[in-house]
Amino acid sequence: MAPGAKWLDAIWPHVRVQLPAAPALVIELGCGPVGGFVPFLRAEGYDAVGVDPKAPEAPDYVQTEFEHAELPRDVDAVVACTSLHHVAQPAHVIERMADVLASGGVAVVVEWAWEEFDAQTAEWSFERLRASDDAGWLHRRRDEWRASGDDWPTYLRTWAERHGLHAAGKLVPLLDARLRRRSLTRGPFLFADLAGTTEADEQAAIDAGRIGALRLDYVGVRG
Repeated sequence: MAPGAKWLDAIWPHVRVQLPAAPALVIELGCGPVGGFVPFLRAEGYDAVGVDPKAPEAPDYVQTEFEHAELPRDVDAVVACTSLHHVAQPAHVIERMADVLASGGVAVVVEWAWEEFDAQTAEWSFERLRASDDAGWLHRRRDEWRASGDDWPTYLRTWAERHGLHAAGKLVPLLDARLRRRSLTRGPFLFADLAGTTEADEQAAIDAGRIGALRLDYVGVRG
């Protein structure tokens, strides 16, 4: 199974449990070229729309940035999976998320706390990288880091700044400013790109204190 498919299959139950019942209207912010959770949502009877400049050219998708899309109002839920740390203006995007939600509507956000990706966690993950001719993002980070000659924290900070990534620690207060927080939890993030490593395996390493929990799951409600 490709890492992207493994990730979506594993994270879908965490997203699904937070959503209102079908046939609720759900918009996915940053669904990506494979369509994100939209196929999962449609299969379970949801009215789902994916928004992303690289979204598939197919019904139920809008190929543009979320902040520029023509969106319905009074949406039942918005899902944003590892997308907010990429957007140009997170405060504006989160404001738009809140604005399209109906009163009582739910925002389900899955994010990467890249700023907490310390050297110990990096080494643990690099030791477990799957062999692949199509190098994934973790392969690229490992190879670029080794070529840079920098220590891991310096490389990671420089890379994140170059790509304009927003820290999860700065996204949460923006979400809290527009939504009523229902839950905020942490979990495994790296397992989909690792050989012979399940979500449970990574969680066990987190629980043992060997690595950090890099996935942030935020659920908020519009009041």
